[in-house]
Amino acid sequence: MTAPPSAPADPHAAVRDAVAEWFGRTARDLPWRADDRTAWGVLVSEVMLQQTPVARVEPVWREWLDRWPQPADLAAAPTADVLRAWGRLGYPRRALRLQECARTIVQRHGGTVPHGEEALRALPGVGEYTAAAVTAFAHRRRAVVVDTNVRRVLARAVAGRALPAPSYTAAERALATAVAPDDDASATRWAAASMELGALVCTARTPRCGACPVRDLCAWRAAGRPADEHADRRHTQAWAGTDRQVRGRVMAALRDAAGPVPRRLVEAVWHDAAQLDRCVASLVEDGLVEQDGEALRLPA
Repeated sequence: MTAPPSAPADPHAAVRDAVAEWFGRTARDLPWRADDRTAWGVLVSEVMLQQTPVARVEPVWREWLDRWPQPADLAAAPTADVLRAWGRLGYPRRALRLQECARTIVQRHGGTVPHGEEALRALPGVGEYTAAAVTAFAHRRRAVVVDTNVRRVLARAVAGRALPAPSYTAAERALATAVAPDDDASATRWAAASMELGALVCTARTPRCGACPVRDLCAWRAAGRPADEHADRRHTQAWAGTDRQVRGRVMAALRDAAGPVPRRLVEAVWHDAAQLDRCVASLVEDGLVEQDGEALRLPA
């Protein structure tokens, strides 16, 4: 009798196991990873961490959760207080979306962060990544969690490329899904471990290959570390002189004030009147600033 064919070996198991073992030894002690974390705390951390380093987020996250430990607390807070508490994390529209998210959780889910990626994605400001991250890190269920760091790890270690494409592709999504383990516990560990590896070792500009747990398994190193094939499509914008810088200065002036700020004082934050007018108008349109006669203020 012919023996039935054995199942093919998982081609990604060795990479996953090595990264998980490394993570078990070196994982950072972050508060949103603590055993007593809440789903709300994880959701807040994921929104704050978007395009913002951990070192800047951690103290703000701690203050935020002390002040608004549950969605209902943030939902009832004055928006001006929320924007002041957000401080200089950047992209302050995230603070508004987070408060909208808290209000929706209270109205539709009884104040409890819902389970399931579909329900999470229906919340204001929650997209594919955040829904997957909350599912994995808060609810401990399998989800394919892919941020910039994970994309880079997969591009190098598995696909043999220097960096992923500028935009997330269907091929990357398929690869990430194939690499993620099937069971909840292994999948959540892989999500956290691969993200950590990309953040600390497999970095964009100066990867620390000598410290990498998968250096002997890495397809990019095996291929001779080929150059970035998408280099000509990547564009970086300097901070100085941009509308983002101007918007940031206006928001800082309003956060530091106890009440409305006369327009003449706002005009002192930037030398280009036309650019300042454009940025103030965009802040008003985004709901971050309100006009109060001849003055500007944070939303009530």
